[in-house]
Amino acid sequence: MPKQSHPSGKGLAAIFALLRTQNPQIRLPLAVSLGAIAGALCRYYLILGCNQWFGTTFPYSTLLINLSGAFLMGFFTTLVIERIEVSPDLRVLVAVGFLGSYTTFSTYELDAEKLLASGHWEITALYWVCTATLGVLCLELGIFLARRLP
Repeated sequence: MPKQSHPSGKGLAAIFALLRTQNPQIRLPLAVSLGAIAGALCRYYLILGCNQWFGTTFPYSTLLINLSGAFLMGFFTTLVIERIEVSPDLRVLVAVGFLGSYTTFSTYELDAEKLLASGHWEITALYWVCTATLGVLCLELGIFLARRLP
């Protein structure tokens, strides 16, 4: 009896064929998407695990995700800028896709570090303050407006 191909196998073959394409307009968004799927799943399962291990009285999972994401962003970007050469596909898969969906905090920290490295202390402080305070205000505004929907 001949082997039947599984439908998901055809889908995976199509994805890998797209990854081999020379067209960056297809390859790079696909790399971001694949990284984002992995990052979101890691975040999801880490939240479940942390909540189970430590409880939910303190946002341990968010703290762990934000700090580990900041560490990973610093580690990965330093490696690929200063130490090793990797393809643009891998760079966007990890830095934009995986870490971008794992935590946006890592991107926030990378942007803040770039400002600090360029000597813009005042702008960095403004960025920190605005991100923290305006972030909470935007959250509150979203809650306020959502509660007023008919």
